[in-house]
Amino acid sequence: MTDVTGTPAEGASPYRARTYRMPVARLALAPGTGGGRGPLDGAWWPRCDLLELELPALLGSLAPGLGAVVRVTVDAVAWPDAPRTVRAPGRVVEVALSAVDAEAHAIALHYGTADRRQLLVIPPRESLAAATWLLATASDPLNALTATHMLALAQAEFEADFDRDFDGRDFDGRGFDSGRESDGDDG
Repeated sequence: MTDVTGTPAEGASPYRARTYRMPVARLALAPGTGGGRGPLDGAWWPRCDLLELELPALLGSLAPGLGAVVRVTVDAVAWPDAPRTVRAPGRVVEVALSAVDAEAHAIALHYGTADRRQLLVIPPRESLAAATWLLATASDPLNALTATHMLALAQAEFEADFDRDFDGRDFDGRGFDSGRESDGDDG
């Protein structure tokens, strides 16, 4: 086995077919396991949109005391090419697709018990600032926002920061300062 850099994993033959091990998952979970929380139990920020690469790292990052995840449910629109099973550390996990709007932008982790955790899935290309806010907010036990609402808020808040230059002036998308009229001569 090789890691994502192509370096053979410890004990692996360099002549075997290449497989890749993703780095530790970027994950934040709400504390505790009891009910009474909001719609989310935390957030996961995958590095790419290939579930078969990302899911083993996510499952391997979960605390063993939570139990073994036996099935995950993902949004069919976000993961249309998701495999039906994924190899996780020491087991194979079933992957179910859902078209329910309530599960858009989320992944449900189903444990062998009746326990289930719902995580916000942060888009892989999300900015660091937005992803940091999303990870912290989704793992707050007092958070009452859904995954869809959180992503909309993050887009509105952090996309606005994208439109600012280094000294804080707003630009209108064409590169002109939105606080002044432009005659086309920028000089």
